[in-house]
Amino acid sequence: MTGPLQALAARYERLAARGELPAYGFSEEKISFVLVLDRDGMLVDVQPLHDATGRRPRPRSMLVPAAVKRTSGIASNFLWDKSSYVLGVAANSKRLAEEHEAFRKLHEELLAGVDDEGTRALLAFLRTWTPQRFALPPFSADMLDTNLVFRLDGDSGFLHERAAAREAWLAASGDAEAAVSACLITGRSGPIARLHPAIKGVMGAQSSGASLVSFNQEAFASHGKEQGANAPVSEAAAFGYGTALNALLARESRNRVRLGDSTVVFWAEAEKAETIVRGLFDPPAPDDQSEAASLHPILEQMARGRPIREVVPEIDPATRFYILALAPNAARLSIRFWLESSFGELAERFQAWWRDLRVEPDPWRGGLPAIWRLLHELAAQRKTENVPAHLAGEITRAVLAGGPLPRSLLATTIMRLRADHDLNGRRAAICKSVLVRELRRADPDIREDYLVSLDPHDSNPGYRLGRLFAVLESVQRSAMDGNINATIRDRYYGAASATPASVFPVLIRNVGHHLAALRKKRGGLARTLEKEMEGIIKGIGSAFPRNLGIDDQGRFAIGYYHQKSFSRAAIPPENEPADTTDTASED
Repeated sequence: MTGPLQALAARYERLAARGELPAYGFSEEKISFVLVLDRDGMLVDVQPLHDATGRRPRPRSMLVPAAVKRTSGIASNFLWDKSSYVLGVAANSKRLAEEHEAFRKLHEELLAGVDDEGTRALLAFLRTWTPQRFALPPFSADMLDTNLVFRLDGDSGFLHERAAAREAWLAASGDAEAAVSACLITGRSGPIARLHPAIKGVMGAQSSGASLVSFNQEAFASHGKEQGANAPVSEAAAFGYGTALNALLARESRNRVRLGDSTVVFWAEAEKAETIVRGLFDPPAPDDQSEAASLHPILEQMARGRPIREVVPEIDPATRFYILALAPNAARLSIRFWLESSFGELAERFQAWWRDLRVEPDPWRGGLPAIWRLLHELAAQRKTENVPAHLAGEITRAVLAGGPLPRSLLATTIMRLRADHDLNGRRAAICKSVLVRELRRADPDIREDYLVSLDPHDSNPGYRLGRLFAVLESVQRSAMDGNINATIRDRYYGAASATPASVFPVLIRNVGHHLAALRKKRGGLARTLEKEMEGIIKGIGSAFPRNLGIDDQGRFAIGYYHQKSFSRAAIPPENEPADTTDTASED
């Protein structure tokens, strides 16, 4: 089994060899402006470098010498940085002089003796620059706190791209005093990273980046070792896994999804497999006109249970696949879960998940359920920030590993039903998935269509009471022509699903009045609903249960959804003759 850092480092080596990720010592950063210098170090121009392809201009992504890791200290980047370091100006900073001096000092040290007209021009600029000149043209206030680079006048490239500058950076890269040891990731000997790279793009974490590996307290250290020496990882391997992970987490990345408080990234050894798994996490709608629409036929075949070898024969089912879920934890990152599997196993587990969620009528409107949509059903007001933090990771882990769904999923769904009385098909499907997956563990031969659609022969008291509650609500709505402020579901759902004996006798007595009113308007409908109600009550027994356990409350919700959908489809036409026979009951 491969660990996440090993898998990320291997991905870096694979993509860097194809030129798709930056080489060791460089990173991709957002740059907003370029300062153009002449050969004597005089400023010639300031040019914006914004990417205007989107709805609004954004800083351009550019390959530059790797960014230093800043915490609370002062440390300068090489040949680029934000305005406080490069020019000594910022919108709000109390240490401008120190930051600018760190930038100047670094370049005096690293570029001393470098025979290049571009680096000489930069040193000349830094020796004569004063922050007061920022108030004059061509500078502007929108440059404050943005990242800046340099260009020599007449050159098409940037200063950091010149061969002499790159050689100076590579010669200075790494910690000259770093201990040399065997790397825990690659097994190769090399200088050990004292600090690991900052990881950016995890929802809720610091925008400047958070640490996946760090040792900054005595409690985390052992045998007198400090920081990275506690878990020796070479500088090259640390750079590799950090670069690969930051690329997966980038804004434009298509290999990340957000589930609750977790940011999930995934990758495989085949690009086509990554595209399909992206669709598994977030299936496109049937009417989607975007590029993702091409995935819909493939996912539909998978949902019908067709073997993955037949659906996408060009992908080897044994292709290794990796999934990593990260969540913020102060200045660090927590690993919610890590999964290494094969593409075939992953596809089969999603097929099982979709099968467990299947209910009729289909609440997905011809599409397939996405995990994040189900999480929204568990959140108050269906807001992402209200998704229970622990459930996002537990549900995703259960789906991806094929294990049992957490019991708290059923409890949370029932709690939401009792709180807002919105019993839709998606919530019924969640209840059904938890129950069926547990039953299948005890009995692998359980019917595949169990709890999928209305089953008049199901004798479970929770299921039957849910059906009865749906019929009673239909009688009330029909008798009052929908002109009602609060239905029995709004008033009694919580008590009816938990303590039936305290509620149903009252509802049964009151339904007689509604049936009498309905017979005068729509006799056929009254007869249909009364017959349905009598058949359900007959199967319950002589007395209503005093209370229902959590599993039966889940079945109550499923029964209600099945019966309500069935009753809606079975309602006779409104223009049928009224029933003039007085058979109303006043019990």
